[in-house]
Amino acid sequence: MSTPTFLAKSFLKNLGIVEWGYTEELDATTYVYYDNWVNEKKHLPLTYLEGERKEKRKKLDAYFQECESALVFLFPYHETKKYLAAHPQQFQMASYVLGFEGEDYHVVLKEKLKAMADKITEEIPTMKIKYSLDTQPILERDLAYRAGLGWFGKNSMLIHREHGSYFLIGSLLLSEKIKLPLKSISVDHCGTCRACIEACPTQAITEERTLIAQKCISTYTIEMFKPAPAPENFQAGANYIFGCDICQDVCPWNVKLLRATNSLGQMNEKIKNLVHFFLQKPLDEIIKKIQALSAREFKRKFKNTPLERTGKQGLLKNYQALKKD
Repeated sequence: MSTPTFLAKSFLKNLGIVEWGYTEELDATTYVYYDNWVNEKKHLPLTYLEGERKEKRKKLDAYFQECESALVFLFPYHETKKYLAAHPQQFQMASYVLGFEGEDYHVVLKEKLKAMADKITEEIPTMKIKYSLDTQPILERDLAYRAGLGWFGKNSMLIHREHGSYFLIGSLLLSEKIKLPLKSISVDHCGTCRACIEACPTQAITEERTLIAQKCISTYTIEMFKPAPAPENFQAGANYIFGCDICQDVCPWNVKLLRATNSLGQMNEKIKNLVHFFLQKPLDEIIKKIQALSAREFKRKFKNTPLERTGKQGLLKNYQALKKD
């Protein structure tokens, strides 16, 4: 079976893709667990996961009616994680924030997926395609699991034997099936390890390979835009002010990955500005700098970065929650 030009190694490398998988299985294999998680209110305050958007996650053709198959891609950011680990800052952000040249990954990966879609339709003109990141009503980790790209860790992250979990998942939903090899479903390689469960300072990770969203540092620092009480023990969370990597950092599969990684992510001007503004100064000084900006100035200054989503008040909330009484 010859490899299509859109899956040539050189083309994948140019798009920053380290692995791909293909599936014709439209039904989400873990939907029942997701459904129970929402019904048990463990998803709150993430109300966008409820209702019609929850129901659509059952199968791909509930979102894209003509869907017959899907291509799934892994976009890594582990080099940035290694850079940040080698250059400790006063405060921390989830490494994906700086992992795509400091840009909002939704914009960056959508462009990469569009380039892939264009390449596919050059070769298969009759193909209709929809892209998926984490904003579409699709269980993207389940889709990647069905495509043979990893297993679910005890922190609910998808883990790949070679690439750990420091990656984002982007997919293309296809209106036709393609003659491509199907990877085997990955075996669980977590064993008796409980490192992620034990490392989470707010005890957000349960024994059932899922999490209580309200206790999660990432939920609090990214998804909650207004003043709100921090999760219990938030101040023990390694000074994370946007997102959290703690459960990934302790995973043996990521420790192995970082040991094997020779290069470090590059620091362009946008990344340097983000690091300097948000991570390097004393707490009170950063708070004053943010307070001095109007909401409009904040949005303009950090436009097209992940921090634009949370906004001025959301970031202030996160820093103020770190102040000792």
